Amino acid sequence: MTLLDDPTLLNGTPTTPRDAGSSPTRRLVIIVRADPVVCGHSGEARNLAEAALLRGFDDVRIVTWPLEVLQQFPLKPLDSVLPYSAGITVERPDPVGDYKVPDGRFLAGMVGRLVELFAEGIPTVCLSLYLTPHANAAMEALRVTESLGVPFDVTTMAEAVGSDITNVVRSTLETGNVGAAAQVFATFLAHDHCVAVSEYTKSLIVASAREVDKVMNTNFVAQCRRRIRISYPAVNSATFTEVSDREIEASLAARCLERDRYILFLSRITPAKGVEDLIDGYVRSRSYGSTRLVIAGTGPIVDDMKARADELGAADHIDFLSDVSDDEKRFLMAGCAAYALPSKPQPEFVETFGIALVEKMLAGGGPVITTATGGIPEAVGEHAIVVPTSDPDALAAALDRAVLETSRDERATWELAARGYAMEFDRLNVFDRLIGPVPAPQLGSLAS
Repeated sequence: MTLLDDPTLLNGTPTTPRDAGSSPTRRLVIIVRADPVVCGHSGEARNLAEAALLRGFDDVRIVTWPLEVLQQFPLKPLDSVLPYSAGITVERPDPVGDYKVPDGRFLAGMVGRLVELFAEGIPTVCLSLYLTPHANAAMEALRVTESLGVPFDVTTMAEAVGSDITNVVRSTLETGNVGAAAQVFATFLAHDHCVAVSEYTKSLIVASAREVDKVMNTNFVAQCRRRIRISYPAVNSATFTEVSDREIEASLAARCLERDRYILFLSRITPAKGVEDLIDGYVRSRSYGSTRLVIAGTGPIVDDMKARADELGAADHIDFLSDVSDDEKRFLMAGCAAYALPSKPQPEFVETFGIALVEKMLAGGGPVITTATGGIPEAVGEHAIVVPTSDPDALAAALDRAVLETSRDERATWELAARGYAMEFDRLNVFDRLIGPVPAPQLGSLAS
């Protein structure tokens, strides 16, 4: 069943496995840009939600945006998005107000729904993924709930990613709007628990906090250093490890691909992902021609990359796939001769972790080729061929090493070690480290 098969998965009609009339005893609320958005957080939210069910939460809510709002983001094909397990309710609150409210209508709807959930008095952990505006919604809902004078039982958590800082804080600092940057930090630190998706991300946060402290004489740096802990993104390892050879072969045959005869890029097609460098490196490699290059994904520069392939006379050797589902990607990863993600830092985006790299290491297949950009070293450890950024010649050499110079036994050893390392990011391991240390929620100060 997909989103299109069951409209309740789109509009958020609650469906839970509890008996009629029973009440939940512990709730997890995740505020996020959820499926079908092409975003690491949408997958992380799904994995944390599923892990919560396995760890005893009997009511899990994903509070997100209506599809009409999400249309501005890159989206997966709706018919490729799998449903959540029973017990996970996806809520997409309607906007509040009419055309006379120029902005904030959808955020107001989200805050209102959160107030309703918090005011039920059920012990709740509320997790905001991506600070702006989700952390704002959580804090505003908590403030309103406190003002009602009703019992409430909420522990708040906020998870920051690098683009929280690069897109919001740094841009405000560049324009001199330091008050907006201070608001992001104040809202983040107002949560009971503050986490970042990598050590690299925490370093970005601290560096930006230092700039705000200089201008406003605040003490955000000290608070960030003391309070932020690391919670790596959660991946469902079983999705990628429990795959049969028969499934892989059938999936590749449908794409007219042969196992170990193609190099795979599978991610957003943006300048920061180094797709052009990969195309240039592939054409310069000895693997060119005998091994295909498969570029799977969507993004703003797809047409530019197709034009680059034509310009180099390589179009007949490069496949662009824009319709790869979450289910199919694991087969493509498992069957490739090498997986290349040559990310490079850009003003608008820096790879703060690299979820796709972890998924690839879990799936098996040929070696990972990547760069040491941002948080990627934390994602791959010592289990990737690392090349300099913006270096097609180095990419060509790495492709040849992976495809032509690595024996079957070496590949098997590499694959096993990489999978073992990637298991650290299994959703249950991440959930236990993230939620496990959180004390049981305490009744709000106005509960009595």
